[in-house]
Amino acid sequence: MAKEVKITKLDHFGRGIYFDDNKINFVFNALPAEHVIVENIKENSKYNESKVKKYVITSPKRVEPFCPYYGICGGCHLQHMTYEDTLDFKKQKVAEIFQKFNLPNSNIEIIANPNVYNYRNKIEIKVREKKVGFYELNSHKIVEINECKVAKSPLNELILSISKLGLNNADITLRTNLNDEILIWIKTKEDIIVTRESFDKNSKIASIILNDKLIFGEKHLIFNFDKYLFKCSYDAFFQINFDVCLKIYEYLKSQVKENDIVADLYCGVGFLGILASDKAEKTYGIEIVDNAISDAITNSKINKIDNMYFMLGDVAQSFQKIKEQISFLIVDPPRKGLDKETIDTIIQNKIPKIFYMSCDPITLARDLAILKNYYEIKEVKIFDMFSWTYHVETICILEFKGNI
Repeated sequence: MAKEVKITKLDHFGRGIYFDDNKINFVFNALPAEHVIVENIKENSKYNESKVKKYVITSPKRVEPFCPYYGICGGCHLQHMTYEDTLDFKKQKVAEIFQKFNLPNSNIEIIANPNVYNYRNKIEIKVREKKVGFYELNSHKIVEINECKVAKSPLNELILSISKLGLNNADITLRTNLNDEILIWIKTKEDIIVTRESFDKNSKIASIILNDKLIFGEKHLIFNFDKYLFKCSYDAFFQINFDVCLKIYEYLKSQVKENDIVADLYCGVGFLGILASDKAEKTYGIEIVDNAISDAITNSKINKIDNMYFMLGDVAQSFQKIKEQISFLIVDPPRKGLDKETIDTIIQNKIPKIFYMSCDPITLARDLAILKNYYEIKEVKIFDMFSWTYHVETICILEFKGNI
């Protein structure tokens, strides 16, 4: 049944909140102080999810979304807000999470994205029953699209080519670098023929991989970043926002000292560790993914880095094998954060300084709540890697208290 309600605040996913019969209700695309007529789309014993049927009183802060698919496509969550308000939302979100874990939250700084449109160098296209696009919000239904306003232009130019491949069901990853070269990775169970000629001849196709088979070019893409080059295999991780990455690099460089012995945990293709090695005396990189560590080794050679050493294996176990005293630790773990064994090793070794980078503020705060007994949280910076979404990239600088 539809009813009129008043939105009181936003949750950490950017949804409006109202309370009804002591039950919390979440409403997508609603702002504080707005009066909206809503209809429940999902009911739970503890909460409901609702959608707006009509806006009765709108917030003066509401803006018109720049993407025609906004509100249907599940990719972006905050386009009904100004960019400045999205930054305020993210800062408040991290502050509230830190407060919940009894962490200092008064000096959190947020670093804006210099380019909030067409910033993503990677998108994942879904093909379901010949429909090409992204998933709808909270659904596996497809929103058919012609372009993505936050994806780089070379990726958008390929969307029409994908619709002409004749696929019924597939997952397609598209990546591009600063030279506009494109890697295409198609995952499907269908028996299809794909060639370079299947795509727009004007696109700078560098690689085509069908499932795990190389069709054209190489099984990797070369990313040029500042003075460095990075090889990234088709299934390896690389950050999706070059401009914000540059700001993170500058921040990292300001924290590393000339005589530091650095360990880069979850190093991936070696991105952060290689950047740190430019100043450090020696750097170790640890990664469990074969292709990623292979890329990291290649990247150190490409960039003529002779003071970096790599270890393939589980971080918790491999980290303990380093015999030298680490003075600067880089951690950029997956969403689940650090495991207990790794945290114990950090504490036992009394590592002086930690550069903790996280895409999940909940697991970050959980880990910091343990580490704060031994480390002082010196700086907290949010980097707006994922503009127009509720996602945040947070970096904390920790220094060992030295009084234990």
